[in-house]
Amino acid sequence: MKHFTFVVLLALSTLPNMVPAATIEMDCNGLVCAFCAQGIEKKLRAFPATADVVVSLEKKLVALSTKDGQDIPDDALKNALTDAGYTVKAIRREDESLDAVRDRLKNAK
Repeated sequence: MKHFTFVVLLALSTLPNMVPAATIEMDCNGLVCAFCAQGIEKKLRAFPATADVVVSLEKKLVALSTKDGQDIPDDALKNALTDAGYTVKAIRREDESLDAVRDRLKNAK
């Protein structure tokens, strides 16, 4: 019984590491116009787990939030953008909300 309790406690202690990030940010090359932003938004919103998307042409940044408890693997995101003709330089998972990313982008101009 002690062994079972230990295993359960160990499993529960790893749960915070399995919670998806609030925001996924991707640095992308090839973003040049509003049509690019619109196409990327449409492509990323096609994922059932996507809650919202922000594209910054100036910062060459694509950010998205996922629905509660859901995630999108980095490979799937990279493939979606690469297939659309963009180069993904980096993918970061942040605890910052997508609204905070919007504010940061707006204040950086």
